[in-house]
Amino acid sequence: MTEPIRGVFANRTLNLRSVQAIGYDMDYTLIHYRVDEWERAAFKHARGRLADRGWPVEQLEFDPSAFTLGLTFDLALGNLVKATRFGYVVRAQHGNELLSFDDQRTAYSETVIDLAEDRFEFMNTLFELSRAALWTGLVEQHDQERLPGVHGYAELYRIIDDALGRAHVEGELKAEIVADPDRFVVPDPDLVPTLVDQRLAGRQLLLVTNSDWDYTRKIMAYAVEPHCPPGMGWRDLFDIVIVSADKPRFFVDEKQIYRVEDEDRSLLRPHYGDLEAGHVYFGGNARMVERSLDLNAAQVLYVGDHLFGDVHVTKDTLRWRTALIARELEAEIADAADFADDQLELTRLMTEKTEIDRVLAGLRMERRRARKEGGSGPKERQVAAATDRSQELDKHIAPLARRASELGNPTWGPLMRGGNDKSLFARQVERYADVYTSRVSNLRAETPYAYLRAARGSLPHDQRPS
Repeated sequence: MTEPIRGVFANRTLNLRSVQAIGYDMDYTLIHYRVDEWERAAFKHARGRLADRGWPVEQLEFDPSAFTLGLTFDLALGNLVKATRFGYVVRAQHGNELLSFDDQRTAYSETVIDLAEDRFEFMNTLFELSRAALWTGLVEQHDQERLPGVHGYAELYRIIDDALGRAHVEGELKAEIVADPDRFVVPDPDLVPTLVDQRLAGRQLLLVTNSDWDYTRKIMAYAVEPHCPPGMGWRDLFDIVIVSADKPRFFVDEKQIYRVEDEDRSLLRPHYGDLEAGHVYFGGNARMVERSLDLNAAQVLYVGDHLFGDVHVTKDTLRWRTALIARELEAEIADAADFADDQLELTRLMTEKTEIDRVLAGLRMERRRARKEGGSGPKERQVAAATDRSQELDKHIAPLARRASELGNPTWGPLMRGGNDKSLFARQVERYADVYTSRVSNLRAETPYAYLRAARGSLPHDQRPS
């Protein structure tokens, strides 16, 4: 039986037998990185570019435990917030300080986080952790008027975005990773057998990555090639390789595609017509992939880690089947398992609390009616006893509820929950990812012939087992 932390979880039923082609992202999907090392390096390179602007950034530090996926940048107020699936803010931070309950309520009592608004930017992927570290540190600098020429939090965000974008694109960061891959990459020996099984079952496999060809071939050779069967290289796992794809535009625009002619020197030539197996392509678009494979949208599954660029746009625009990779699930599921006994106790206490409060509300209403009608209402000792029991339950509930809110991350709590509700991240996963799991190799246990069924959704009025 598959361990829960290695499970594949279905939001919508997915018949893998009907899938004829599977496309994979590379970074944080096929290749997993040591998040603290990768994001610290990205932070350092971006910080250097900000220092070139004359900004006082020398003291800024990167703490990978300070943030988690699924947070939202509020470009109007300069805050970092966590919201429920309905967009209600449950926690907010300005600079490096959490907002008090009163300040948070004042700031967001009339605000719903709507990711369609330009005011909000969502942390879709682990690449955002370095952005959050720069953002919180520089918000404090901006508030102290130490960043000349910056006229608002939205402009500050754009400057950080540009610095991080250049750190990723200009090659220094990737060169550092290629020079010392042991420091950055977490190999998964189960990955290759998973892809081999899919090919054995007749699936066409695609690699579609935003990384350039030089970086792609080197990091795939390091992380994947050693685990290939004798006589097979990593290229043999994929029918088509597309680099510098420029996702999410790859899924939306009809862009020109080029074929990599000289793979050692990355020479390009415009390509026309169908894509041919065994070649490496640069750019292009998803519609060309569909035409070349002669498949409809329901026959293509795309697997990636970026909630917007890999999953949201793919589902929204193409209606391809989608799978989200979120390695953080493993820690979240493990934490929940460790907390399971306490969760049962918390649930029992909350059930009693709900009933006691209902009784207390009824007694108070009965007392008010009696006063109006001149009759005898409930005795004060009944009200006092119910009140005392409610307060006693609060004392037992509070520490358990606090521990539950700190699972996964002591500041932001579980990735998929915002208090008792689903988090905004969970809502995006639910809406756009047909299935989600922690790593590609989890698909091996399901096999390419699996029928992944969505669990029956719960509703507030559903009857709970007694």
